[in-house]
Amino acid sequence: MATARRQVTVYGTSKGASVGQVALPAVFTAPIRTDVVHFVHTNMAKNSRQPYAVSERAGHQHSAASWGTGRAVSRIPRVAGSGTSRSGQGAFGNMCRKGRMFAPTKIWRHWHRRINKNQRRFATASALAASALPSLVEARGHSIAKLQQVPLVVSNEVESMKTTKAAVALLKTLGAYNDVDRCKNSRSLRSGKGKWRNRRHTMRRGPLVCYKKNNGIVRAFRNLPGVELCPVESLSVLKLAPGGHVGRFIIWTEGAFNHLNKLFGTGNKPADMSLKKRTNGAPYYMPRTKMTNADLSRIINSDEIQSVIRAKRKAPRRRTVKKNPLTNLQALLKLNPYVKTKRRNAYLKNERRRKNNLSIRKARAAKKAATA
Repeated sequence: MATARRQVTVYGTSKGASVGQVALPAVFTAPIRTDVVHFVHTNMAKNSRQPYAVSERAGHQHSAASWGTGRAVSRIPRVAGSGTSRSGQGAFGNMCRKGRMFAPTKIWRHWHRRINKNQRRFATASALAASALPSLVEARGHSIAKLQQVPLVVSNEVESMKTTKAAVALLKTLGAYNDVDRCKNSRSLRSGKGKWRNRRHTMRRGPLVCYKKNNGIVRAFRNLPGVELCPVESLSVLKLAPGGHVGRFIIWTEGAFNHLNKLFGTGNKPADMSLKKRTNGAPYYMPRTKMTNADLSRIINSDEIQSVIRAKRKAPRRRTVKKNPLTNLQALLKLNPYVKTKRRNAYLKNERRRKNNLSIRKARAAKKAATA
């Protein structure tokens, strides 16, 4: 596993050569809880929605009133006047043409969701830990076959890039441009009503470039299809796990990678109080796994456990169901095995009698036919 490797290689901007190594931040050993990530992403995505509703008077802009009873028509309000096809037609009701909708939408609907802060941080740590596993990154659809390692860390010189040409050259050198190329022709028109609500097109997600300081890196990478940029202090589940699916391919700068220990702390040391703390002012500790070894079968079958557990119990003897030998043949055979022979002899005797009677009938029929 990538999280078991304690050192990560840092690649430079020239020819992708190695320029050093950095220690793997402890947040990459956090437990990967896909259920927490999916829950937090679902609720966070609702906070960017724009309220919409139909007009308050929609479907009620008619001069209409019910005709009452006695005309052999329903009591729905009807459009006043005469001389047109519209007059006399039903109005206002949700079953009527040009009527109001059922339960008209209101802008004061519960659009936004409050999410527990600790839960959000847990989801962010889980998504970061999943981004260090090549199997999960590939399962999400990213093309990382030509990468030297995951997570991919580059030197801080990348933060000073100012041209897209240099950014493309760097990605090709690192073997990460295939993931950008995968997103080029993926833009398509969204199906459904989302086209009307400022999300007209859909597009694949490419690599996420995470940086510490913006000295031109945003200008260099922002025009590449599918590529997103994010400062390390603004990481969220929406960027790290688009669609609620963990395993985002992330390109780290060395400064951002080293800053993760200050943001999330280590297993024994809390996060920097100036960057992250609990609501009550207490220090924040990153989530830790409940078990250091999750291989349960190996634990249970180990000599230490097997030597102290009790012996395996024998299965309790089940009570046999009593069966009536008068109606159940198998029960009758247990009591009297000769029944099988007796029934077989009776069957053979009946077969001989049947064949004998059949031959007598055939002889009589032949004799009758000869004398006729």
